[in-house]
Amino acid sequence: MDAVLRGFLDAKERGAPGGELPYLTTTLRDLLTGGKRIRSILCAYGWYAAGPGREALETAIRAAASLELFQVFALVHDDVMDDSDTRRGQPSAHRALAAAYTDSGGPGARAEAHGMGAAVLLGDLALVWSDELLHTAGLEPGRLAEVLPLVSEMRSEVMYGQLLDLCTTGRRPSGDVDAALHVIRYKTAKYTMERPLQIGAALAGGSPEVLDACSAFGIPLGEAFQLRDDLLGVFGDPGTTGKPALDDLREGKATVLMAQAVRAADQDQLEVLHTLVGDPGLTKRQAKEVRRVLKETGAREAVEEMIEERRAQALRALDDAPFTRQAIACLRELARTATVRQV
Repeated sequence: MDAVLRGFLDAKERGAPGGELPYLTTTLRDLLTGGKRIRSILCAYGWYAAGPGREALETAIRAAASLELFQVFALVHDDVMDDSDTRRGQPSAHRALAAAYTDSGGPGARAEAHGMGAAVLLGDLALVWSDELLHTAGLEPGRLAEVLPLVSEMRSEVMYGQLLDLCTTGRRPSGDVDAALHVIRYKTAKYTMERPLQIGAALAGGSPEVLDACSAFGIPLGEAFQLRDDLLGVFGDPGTTGKPALDDLREGKATVLMAQAVRAADQDQLEVLHTLVGDPGLTKRQAKEVRRVLKETGAREAVEEMIEERRAQALRALDDAPFTRQAIACLRELARTATVRQV
């Protein structure tokens, strides 16, 4: 997949109408380096799960790689919406592009606006190129017609999930666990796990039963993956996760973790959450107070239990899944690595 992405971007730069394109593609290449590749890997696993012929491997890999470009689009625009400073321990795209602008002599007063605008263009470009890479992967027209509806569903669902996240972030912390789960189902579970698996299975001509089994495994595992990510966003070591430990609290993300805490909090604990969560100026000391409440209310432990329950549900779905034996082994291992991450 890395070789496909490198070759694709090399060709784009060679055929560019001018010398300005590397200004964006340099940042795009950086964003394609160091990620977990979980969506493209799951797409490949879906292809193996349906029992494909080896002759289609190159086509499947190119189609799977297109998901990585779509992920860059989603990440870049997500960081713009959240005004995040970092991504994977490095400056986010809009920050990197703002710095490149001033480094090349641009006025500092314009740097932030330039970075935001250039990042929107970068995300749009990644989206367009994701589509192009999929359509030039070498799929037969009939097979492409089976894959495209799943890709369209995935794209629409993640936009809906992002909208839900945007609409719930920054509000007074709520104890509505179901609403928080609804956000992560669309923002993460379906997009990160279910749809990539289904797209891969469709690449191999998988039956409706295979696609249903992808859902039975992917949705609970995707929810567990995001629940773990929410814990990492508050309790994780930024040096390990590459994610700032204050961003989610400062932004007031409506996570399941926070909803569990609000639901179980006494009046004093509730006052801490309502006063500090969502404060853009939250200090490290204040964040420590919030973490204390998240532990004392049992919210952290409750989320750990939810992760365990969903991972177990995903693994049970593999017991009767009409997948190849090799794919089941890979998916069992992925269920462990995607949900057992250091906090």
